[in-house]
Amino acid sequence: MFPTSRFAAVASPLLRDALHRSSQHGSSLRRGAVGGLAVLTSLVLAACGSSGGSASGGSSSSSNPLAPSAPKGTVVVGSANFPEDELLAEIYVLALQAKGVKVTSKFNIGARNVYYPQVVSGAISILPEYNGALLFGVVDTKSTAVTTQDVNAALQAKLPGSVEILNSSSAQDKDSVTVTQATVTKDHLKSISDLKPHAKNMVIGGPPEFKTRVEGLVGLKNIYGLTFKSFSPLDESGPVTLAALKDGKVQAADVFTTTPQIITDHLVALADPKSLFAAQNVTPLVYKKAMTSTITSTLNAVSARLTTAGLLAMDKAVILDHANYSTVAQGWLKAVGLG
Repeated sequence: MFPTSRFAAVASPLLRDALHRSSQHGSSLRRGAVGGLAVLTSLVLAACGSSGGSASGGSSSSSNPLAPSAPKGTVVVGSANFPEDELLAEIYVLALQAKGVKVTSKFNIGARNVYYPQVVSGAISILPEYNGALLFGVVDTKSTAVTTQDVNAALQAKLPGSVEILNSSSAQDKDSVTVTQATVTKDHLKSISDLKPHAKNMVIGGPPEFKTRVEGLVGLKNIYGLTFKSFSPLDESGPVTLAALKDGKVQAADVFTTTPQIITDHLVALADPKSLFAAQNVTPLVYKKAMTSTITSTLNAVSARLTTAGLLAMDKAVILDHANYSTVAQGWLKAVGLG
């Protein structure tokens, strides 16, 4: 979320990669850098994330791109260095172990520029990725794909031959135009399109660059025909933005769709039917030679059941409620019939 192109959303994955992930989430610059509460929360929970991952056994942190691959017959599940990705990796580990797959976990590796080469080389067998961030961040920085289908098609066409993506989940951690539940009720809102008669009376907030980004006010005007009363520069889906929404200082804001406070502050991320914000579906990135039919079918089954709402609830549990990562992951697997 910083470049002024529509696909700067990559930065989100990249910022969460730099900040959220250096403690911690790749739509604009977020998956590379996230501000405020999200970053502080990630820093506080970094150790918790690592210990949570090791609950499955064998978790270790490494930033060595040349690290040797796991023993024959064993797959290595890795994660970036932020809570949500470690939680997703823990789900993969537990789901695979339940199917009898031998797994070594290697969580909290680092940002995309650190872990991606390890997957390409086979040092990491499986890693939960965000398809848009992966595409725009390292595979094809000039891609103009927006929808899940187009983003995945671009990845399949341009990923190195040693790796592939499996089925994407419907779960997305991406930018959104978010409002309070009270505003939804008052103005009968479901999607960004529904803001058309109300935007002129609304203040919208977000990080300063949201004002000039295509994935921001420019796109909201050009794609949805929205002109807001004014723009308030805040932080990136952090405490300043969340407080402004809750207190009514802004009536809409750019908030990431799996920000836990969406639940606690009774917020609603409006649907984006015209795909202003590029897809950021949780998608397994895998080393082809390490795959078996059991591994592939198991990970695809996880993706088939993982939703944004489900991921949001799990993020709240580990980030705000300080629940154990393995406990949350196992509870989700059982709830969806995979545990």
